[in-house]
Amino acid sequence: MDDATRIQRWRLILGQESQERFTGMGGASLTGELDLMDQALAAIYNRSDAGGFGSPGRGAGHGPSNPQITRWLGDVRSLFDKDLVTVIQGDAMNRCGLRQLIFEPELLENLEPDLSLASAILTLKEQIPKRSKDSVRAFIRRIVEEINKLLEQDIRRAVTAAVNRRRHSPIPSAAALDYRTTIARNLKNYNPRLKTIVPERFWFFDRTTTSAANRWTVILDIDQSGSMGESVIYSSVMSCILASMSSLQTRVVAFDTNVVDLTERCGDPVDLLFGFQLGGGTDIDKSVAYCQQFVENPSKTLFFLITDLEEGGNRAALLRRLEELKGSGVTVVCLLALADGGRPYYDAQMAQRVAGLGIPCFACSPERLPQLLERAFRGQDLAAFQKEFETRKKS
Repeated sequence: MDDATRIQRWRLILGQESQERFTGMGGASLTGELDLMDQALAAIYNRSDAGGFGSPGRGAGHGPSNPQITRWLGDVRSLFDKDLVTVIQGDAMNRCGLRQLIFEPELLENLEPDLSLASAILTLKEQIPKRSKDSVRAFIRRIVEEINKLLEQDIRRAVTAAVNRRRHSPIPSAAALDYRTTIARNLKNYNPRLKTIVPERFWFFDRTTTSAANRWTVILDIDQSGSMGESVIYSSVMSCILASMSSLQTRVVAFDTNVVDLTERCGDPVDLLFGFQLGGGTDIDKSVAYCQQFVENPSKTLFFLITDLEEGGNRAALLRRLEELKGSGVTVVCLLALADGGRPYYDAQMAQRVAGLGIPCFACSPERLPQLLERAFRGQDLAAFQKEFETRKKS
């Protein structure tokens, strides 16, 4: 990087007030795209700039400001990389009162999908005006679809490989199709013209292995306190994928100081997300006690506690209850909260005590969830998976 480019970058960082000093150092004024970048950044980071929509005297909630903000969002998306766009959007909400405007339909259409922004919207969903409800749902759905693309195939493949690993049946059934075997044994039938495999034969699992008596129960007990926004979004998508699989019986429970059963909403992750009430206190023990009633066959029950472990209820009772669940044969996993783009957020002391019960307790990235599920269903050592995961994070 030459000196001129370095000076231009520092000028963008420090803002218009630094132009005179940089001129004295031989730096020229910003032109072209760099000037547009400067104006876009000044709109939120230079509060004294009369042209900035965040400057004093320009009420962020007033109608005349909306077209300017929408144009600004378009400029930001065209000038900066996607990762920077999400950072700038977040800063704009906090510094310039954009929180009052995120429910404007024309504004939401121009917002880059972002987990932090979606979390903020879900936290404020009770305040969404009627005119914006459809736009808000469309914005949330864009994020859900991105996460679904990331997770769905791998989760289905992992669960199928672990749960439906028994004998095949000659009786055809779409719900019992063994995708992995069918594809592997028909690779020789790939058609270059159609760019797809044309199977000569399909393999199906024996339907007796997916009967109610043989089905696994998956319980997702999800903390909906204020710090859980990003984790709630990922958990909702995972819940709906699991609930759509006939080989599993999936139960979804949300809690703060109250407990809400959201299982009936699992047909659509957006509907499920709007069932959460982000914010409020935390009583984890009460929620785990509620979930215990759904454990019918402990050896075929997988219990996910998804929380920051900031217990506001009885901590000793919670630990006893988790120990009781594990002791009965339930596979118990504690997934810690993720915030700020994947940074773990949790009560470290409580996490240590839960881990001391022999319960895996860690912040698992969404990409590793399919592997975690497969190992859990296979009855493999999840503590080893946790160590492997944490070792990879450090390397």
